[in-house]
Amino acid sequence: MKLGLFGGSFDPIHAGHVLPVREARRALGLDRILYLPTAHPPHKPRRRMAPPHARYAMVELALLGEEGLFASPYELTLDRPAYTVETLEHFRRLEPAADLHLLIGSDSFSDLHHWVRWREIPGLARLVVLARPGWSQEESALPAELQELARDERVTLLHQPPVDVSATRLRELFARGEQPPAGWVHESVVRYVQKYDLYP
Repeated sequence: MKLGLFGGSFDPIHAGHVLPVREARRALGLDRILYLPTAHPPHKPRRRMAPPHARYAMVELALLGEEGLFASPYELTLDRPAYTVETLEHFRRLEPAADLHLLIGSDSFSDLHHWVRWREIPGLARLVVLARPGWSQEESALPAELQELARDERVTLLHQPPVDVSATRLRELFARGEQPPAGWVHESVVRYVQKYDLYP
């Protein structure tokens, strides 16, 4: 089985989290992709976020109609920051025969050399780098530590058009009681945010 893993805070989940992943699944022939909403993102220690269970619920709502895309509660169960290398080790134990693919945005890939035990990650999963607005996928734009990794056969740079949607902008709109632009967020997620006033 070809299994994809896609982590994030998803605060809230939006089209930029769904459309590129849907295309990556098709392009790479992945059987399933698990979204991993993170309770305690290690790179956002001080930012106030919607509660973890609410972010998980929004992911479930956004993916209901998406074939092959599922939500996993694994990173919600930890009482500390979730580190990608440990999550990969968990799924390697859980699915020892699976061909694991870790999906990350080009912004995250550019910062990979700051992640905990980052050099072990390509040995645990193939890396699939999704285009993100404002981030170059050119090898020369990467930090020196990552340029060689970008040429590795276990790294795939997908060149799909980036989806220009901002979670920060969405939170601002919701805080003002405004509707997001059409297509930015699944309608069920919009109703959930508004019902529970997640971004006051």
